[in-house]
Amino acid sequence: MNESSREAYNAARIKALESLLIEKGIITSETVDQVIDFFEKDMGPFNGAKIVAKAWVDPDFKQRLLEDTPSAIAQMNLPRGMAGAEGEHMKAVENTPDVHNLIVCTLCSCYPWPVLGLPPYWFKDPTFRARAIREPRKVLKEFGLDIPETTEVRVWDTSAQIRWFVIPERPAGTEGWTEEQLATVVTPEAMQGAAKVQVPTSI
Repeated sequence: MNESSREAYNAARIKALESLLIEKGIITSETVDQVIDFFEKDMGPFNGAKIVAKAWVDPDFKQRLLEDTPSAIAQMNLPRGMAGAEGEHMKAVENTPDVHNLIVCTLCSCYPWPVLGLPPYWFKDPTFRARAIREPRKVLKEFGLDIPETTEVRVWDTSAQIRWFVIPERPAGTEGWTEEQLATVVTPEAMQGAAKVQVPTSI
């Protein structure tokens, strides 16, 4: 089953389960709408993009973020839920020309939801989880990211005890950009270590 087929299959199963739970009176359609609204507006990769952008322009903040990630994030004016069960054990690592970081969860699909949103299908795939540990360079190359042999690749196993995310390298050509402008080019994949931040030619 390819990814698009799997997505459609899972979406149908979720819809059927949702309908059954509403029919049984376990949840209401309003509850479902509230959860969807929360992930669309409050918890998602737009938060992580703001954090990364601030780290790029504020060296002191970046240092605090690397030393005590939840404390640094708490200083920002971000939506509710950033310090909840999924966010209180977050830890940031920084990509540099000498070190490239990749996050994976070898046990299941633990993920820093407050800053990255919901995990993609490939992050939960058992094959990815196993191969990312054994052969991270090869996996990254399949993602279109060819890491030089001179760059060390570090793989971080995220879990319920600690949820990792990556501060990607700031791309060239963004000197003088505001935090708001920088945040627009930060992607979830870059904060997972599966991609680098690219500057669109139209910007």
